[in-house]
Amino acid sequence: MTQTITVRRTLPWWPDLLLLAAFAALTVALINGHLLTLDQRVADWSFGHQPPIPYWTARVFNYLGQGGQVLTPIALILTALLVYRTRSVRAIFPFIAAYIVMYLTIGPMKLYFDRAAPAYKGPFKTEMFNPVASGTDSRSFPSGHMGNSLVWYAVLGILIAALLRRALTRWELFMIRVLPVVIVFITTVYTGFHWLTDSVAGLLLGLVLARLVERVPWDAIPLPALRGWSRPAFQNQPL
Repeated sequence: MTQTITVRRTLPWWPDLLLLAAFAALTVALINGHLLTLDQRVADWSFGHQPPIPYWTARVFNYLGQGGQVLTPIALILTALLVYRTRSVRAIFPFIAAYIVMYLTIGPMKLYFDRAAPAYKGPFKTEMFNPVASGTDSRSFPSGHMGNSLVWYAVLGILIAALLRRALTRWELFMIRVLPVVIVFITTVYTGFHWLTDSVAGLLLGLVLARLVERVPWDAIPLPALRGWSRPAFQNQPL
């Protein structure tokens, strides 16, 4: 009898370091007043080209990046299905991990950098550490829409692959992991929910967080027996 051994490929860390360096460079540039004019020009163009049909179409498609209203419920349903099928507590780990990485990174950064959104009517709205805006008016950097898109669609990809019991094809990965992110990026900037650089920053940081979630070997995490509920749940997790 021939035994098949699956070797898990570890994602390299150097792309993450480059993404973090790019995020840091962009953040420092904004703090020092660079790229603010670009942000304002892009926002002005967006606000000046919003006839009803394109605008509301963009608003609807932008919900693809809504964590609490769209992505979390979908991920929760898929998680419940996987728990039911596998009878394993491991099935909930990616869902929990997504919440942890988002709330420990993008959430606190929004509060710290204190940047107003393009729709803000007060002064200094393009600047970081806005001295006037507060509360929900000053949580634009980095874009949570983009962070949600990268992290939650990575989780959806993991869960769907586990439910299908096979690795996703390139077309499936494009439809789940790439297309929604592109749509959210364009619609977030076009609707004026975020500055262009907010969305770029969210993209860079979201990629790092998504890769962090992807590289966790969920079935290899040490657990007690848990009356059988510690059995593998992601045996066909993409390598």
